[in-house]
Amino acid sequence: MYGVVTRNEEETEWSEFDRAFYEVKDVTGRAVEPIAGAVNMVSCFGDNAVESEEDLLAFDDEGTPATRNQPYFDWTYVCPTHDRYREGLLDIIEEAAAVNEDVRLDDVGFPRDEYCHCDRCEQRFADSEFEDWSAWRSNVITEFVAEARERVPGDMYLTLYPDPYPGHLEARSGVAVDDIAEYVDEFVVPIYDMAYSTTYWLEILAKGWQDRLSTPFSIELYAVDVDVDDLSKAVEVADEYAETVLFGYDASNARATIRRMNADAREGQSFGPE
Repeated sequence: MYGVVTRNEEETEWSEFDRAFYEVKDVTGRAVEPIAGAVNMVSCFGDNAVESEEDLLAFDDEGTPATRNQPYFDWTYVCPTHDRYREGLLDIIEEAAAVNEDVRLDDVGFPRDEYCHCDRCEQRFADSEFEDWSAWRSNVITEFVAEARERVPGDMYLTLYPDPYPGHLEARSGVAVDDIAEYVDEFVVPIYDMAYSTTYWLEILAKGWQDRLSTPFSIELYAVDVDVDDLSKAVEVADEYAETVLFGYDASNARATIRRMNADAREGQSFGPE
């Protein structure tokens, strides 16, 4: 099956796609009304719109905020223990689920290994039953996913950072895959490249996730300005391992790729000896 991830409502109805994800809140902070014809997608703790609101930001132990101005950050991160922001997210998730029962959670977790050491996180860890800081972080994220699950009557999808090595996601973002799996119907793993001129690394990551997960998962490929032939090769690799192959943020290029693949398949058909 093939699907699309888009910010354009009309593209969710294109016949080439078996499934569509529609961003109702993205990392820019942009928010739109959910729609009935697609799985509504919510960026949780990635949000550039809060960059100037220090109380919302995640900080490392040296007091550095996790903003897009820092090295390695493409967007700004909200601290996952901020109660008011979490409640707002859960309200958005509940509103999305009221329009379409299926919801996808994106950007769930702490920003990197060294976050968050804001005063609130330090105090909550000190007051908690946990002696290990990493275990406490994972519990924060698992509790959030569990709360979201209560608000999603249909299938709940969750995006995972594309690192299948055991322990890495827990250390990086507090996402304990085995713990949250009971709340998730399907994971989505974005494996992005600007060209896909080689695909051996894509296969390595896809196989790693297949071995790691017992929950179904889809692979999301980047479709913006990628050559159709190269994108087709990437689709063939991802399709061997994933429940669905999704195309991110260029539905026209995705449609052209699917049509090319369908045409190639028809040309390759054989109906007996010539």
